[in-house]
Amino acid sequence: MQALYQREMGGDPVAKLLHEFHAHRLGQEIEGADYAEADGAFFDDLVTGVAARQDELDALISAALATGWAIDRLDKPMRALLRAACFELLARPDVTAATVIDEYVDVSHAFHAEKDAKFVNGLLDTVARKLR
Repeated sequence: MQALYQREMGGDPVAKLLHEFHAHRLGQEIEGADYAEADGAFFDDLVTGVAARQDELDALISAALATGWAIDRLDKPMRALLRAACFELLARPDVTAATVIDEYVDVSHAFHAEKDAKFVNGLLDTVARKLR
């Protein structure tokens, strides 16, 4: 999610993000916090896939929003989270829909209030029903 957020904020090219995260973040200690090792291939697929299919993902998210809401009304961390989750629902059939929803609801707690976690749950459930 951090890589996608950085891309959203600064427009960093995917190759630069992948290099930065592999070299300096994944499995590293940063400011006293240990960052867990990640499945590098899965990480690369997620970041690359979201970048390549962003318009398609945004259309899925927009279709699941309430009437009168636009994706631009969502803050940047929420857009990054929803894009990543929707990419997994769309392109990663090896991950169950329930797992995707549970994991991203958990991630949402780190960045948003409880009501937003419920929003994530509802939106991803709607997208999952459409795609799967």
